[in-house]
Amino acid sequence: MSARTIWSVVAAAGLLAGLAAAGPAADAKKDAPAAKDTPAKKAPRPPRPPKVEGPTFLDPNDAGPDYAVQGEYVGSAGSDKIGIQVVAMGKGQFTAVIYRGGLPGDGYARDKKKVSIQGQTKDGKTVFEGAAEKYEAVIENGKLIGRTDAGEKIAAQRIVRKSPTLGAKPPAGAIVLFDGTSTEAWNDARVDKRGLLESGAETKADLPDCTLHLEFLLPFKPETRGQDRGNSGIYLQRRYEIQVLDSFGLEGRPSECGALYMKVAPLVNMCYPPLTWQTYDIEFESAKWEDGKKVKDMSLTLRHNGVLIQDNLHLKGSTGVGKKESPEGGPLWLQEHKNPVFFRNIWMVPKK
Repeated sequence: MSARTIWSVVAAAGLLAGLAAAGPAADAKKDAPAAKDTPAKKAPRPPRPPKVEGPTFLDPNDAGPDYAVQGEYVGSAGSDKIGIQVVAMGKGQFTAVIYRGGLPGDGYARDKKKVSIQGQTKDGKTVFEGAAEKYEAVIENGKLIGRTDAGEKIAAQRIVRKSPTLGAKPPAGAIVLFDGTSTEAWNDARVDKRGLLESGAETKADLPDCTLHLEFLLPFKPETRGQDRGNSGIYLQRRYEIQVLDSFGLEGRPSECGALYMKVAPLVNMCYPPLTWQTYDIEFESAKWEDGKKVKDMSLTLRHNGVLIQDNLHLKGSTGVGKKESPEGGPLWLQEHKNPVFFRNIWMVPKK
């Protein structure tokens, strides 16, 4: 019911007498202007948690004991295949995400059960216990054992997956953009002592419709959260951002790795653990224009570590900090976002 006062004709004699006895006060109330509807005030946003600036590791050999625990585990729970992603949260703290059916891209489907439990390393063992979900597990020497909430035995072994397109050679007709020997194709290029291209570079030439292959390496930042955890982006024509981020073990949201930034989430979160080489294989066609009017949206198909995560996607408009769509072309930009993200083996095959 609205805040406006609605007066009705009252037939009951007793009520009429009561109104009459009220005298001028009742008349004043009756003649007063009706109150206007006022929208409810929004609750203030809660303050953002303080930004944590923890350590950044670029070499697995220097990444400490937490890195040896973090990673992917495969095995069984009862008679079911199971996959587990153990995410380091810093200072011996971990989150384990347990997938019924197998790891993302290797058996897990979104309609299958997924459970997250918290753990901590103590006396050489990493022990996990669920609060709402009554799961328990222990990791020691690369092996995980435990029990589900139904009492099923869990047994899993740590593995390291590799993308099936890692190290892919450029085919005939390809244009090599970066192979570790030259930065001739780039502006603002910086190469580290390992021969890896740092984020921030932009191609001198516009990016045509093409098949594009590239490989990227994310830092290990266990105490950092969200968009500060290994952030970069692949900007096609400096307009359309494919997010690059350490999203290992996360939900696969529109702000996470493999998303068209803040517009389209990946079909599956295929992010590997940090300090693991990963691949993007992209089929890209730019928007089409006639007489200054757009007649066709850009289209994109994306495979992350060999798994389809964007399927013939048609996107209206640019993303993130991308420049506005127009008939003019634009370069390939490897976004610099104050994180040490590295690239190698970048090549493209223009479409005819």
